[in-house]
Amino acid sequence: MNLHMTMKEMPESEQPLEKLCRFGAQALSDAELLAVVIRSGTKDRTALQLAQFLVARRGEGLLNVVNMSLDEMRKITGIGQVKAAQLKCIAELARRISKMNRRRDLCLKEPSSIAYYYMEVLRHETREIMMVAMFDSKSNLLGDEIISIGTASNSLISPREIFIKALEYHALKIVLLHNHPSGSPTPSECDIRVTGRIRESGEVLGIALADHIIIGDNRYTSFRENGLLGQRKGT
Repeated sequence: MNLHMTMKEMPESEQPLEKLCRFGAQALSDAELLAVVIRSGTKDRTALQLAQFLVARRGEGLLNVVNMSLDEMRKITGIGQVKAAQLKCIAELARRISKMNRRRDLCLKEPSSIAYYYMEVLRHETREIMMVAMFDSKSNLLGDEIISIGTASNSLISPREIFIKALEYHALKIVLLHNHPSGSPTPSECDIRVTGRIRESGEVLGIALADHIIIGDNRYTSFRENGLLGQRKGT
């Protein structure tokens, strides 16, 4: 069996690109989709076999393209620097497309719409990241900014930076978001205290803290939904 076979040399029925052209991208398996991007293999693996190897690693399927670092990916024989970069770009494009589709459904009165809009941005992060989303008087999203990047267990929150960004965007309402790399979105006592302090600071500036949402592994906790938004510092 000749394993060093290019995509063109494979039987037409086995060529992912040909299959895509005939039946559409939805007809391709996860590995076949990746094989179209990878294009060429090595002397030991075809592009499809290389894609199957990548999908099978860690038992995470396509999430490997998201979760593996650029360095990890390019060390795989047959991937290298260019293909690793292409795969990481595709993963980022997928996240941005998903985010754009959800933006249309954003509603401050529905914390779930905001949580799931930012879910794919934050749920795979290995460090705590604090973001602020800024809204106008009609609750339209003006933009968002990363405020701090912390360790695996905590982020370094600067209320000053939060409101500098809010003022730059001329926001009248903000929503804080941060992830818990542990996967559990349960707020800590520190989360509650800091949220109260930020809410009080916002009241002085005329910028309302509409919610604080903690993102876990495909789960979230909304301070608004759980009656925690009104808790004051030290309570």
